[in-house]
Amino acid sequence: MGFLANGSSEKPLKFLIYGRTGWIGGLLGKHCESKGIDFEYGSGRLENRMSLESDIATVKPTHVFNAAGVTGRPNVDWCECHKVETIRTNVVGTLTLADVCRDKGLVLINYATGCIFEYDATHPVESGVGFKEEDIPNFTGSFYSKTKAMVEELLKNYENVCTLRVRMPISSDLANPRNFITKITRYDKVVNIPNSMTILDELLPISIEMAKRNLTGIWNFTNPGVVSHNEILEMYRDYIDSNFTWKNFTLEEQAKVIVAPRSNNELDANKLKKEFPQLLSIKESLIKYVFEPNKKTVAA
Repeated sequence: MGFLANGSSEKPLKFLIYGRTGWIGGLLGKHCESKGIDFEYGSGRLENRMSLESDIATVKPTHVFNAAGVTGRPNVDWCECHKVETIRTNVVGTLTLADVCRDKGLVLINYATGCIFEYDATHPVESGVGFKEEDIPNFTGSFYSKTKAMVEELLKNYENVCTLRVRMPISSDLANPRNFITKITRYDKVVNIPNSMTILDELLPISIEMAKRNLTGIWNFTNPGVVSHNEILEMYRDYIDSNFTWKNFTLEEQAKVIVAPRSNNELDANKLKKEFPQLLSIKESLIKYVFEPNKKTVAA
């Protein structure tokens, strides 16, 4: 689905990006710089409608990108005891931005989450049956995921919004503490479950192309297929640190050291793959964009 918006092909691109201090927002700005795309970061707070309208009047963007949101520090457990703050940004803020953009005839590219599903009887682990864009979220284990599922449902009514379901984001920057690989290499123990994941080095440029095409609606924004924690750590050992070791534990054991349960799922990426046939599978993308550029071991 596309949206007839201000960002027509005749008009030079100008992006307004929210989330300057966030990981994805920062990467998005760097990518725009490298491609010579004109952009500015928004200074308004998402929940403050007047400040958003002021940003749009000043910047005069062709498209708006929302990479702002509360994920919690150090992790989503923070949201369990900061519920109002989480609602203010993830629900009220996101909806306000979508509404303002609709009023102004602007497409909003919204970096959302795919952590609103969990494996179930019709989508078993390692079955290859992934959740599709139209499926109803079935994971409400964490308050973070609950707010994200709520806002996704409401955003379906906004024909100008492109909702990108990001999962367990990974980039080539292995020093970044938000990087899924960096996180699991620092854990004392890890679970070992296949999951859909998002390689930002490959997919962030695709999100910019989606804006250019004025694509809207819900998109599973992950590389096709799944990869497990152990498979990633094996790659890390083979490419980065040949002496690296790790220990596994079960979901039951993990539950004792976290506040809120975590989402594990496979998302069906066929819709995205059809739009962008060059999209690599998760394991191919990991090697091309993350491990090969960072290779330190001789054996890899």
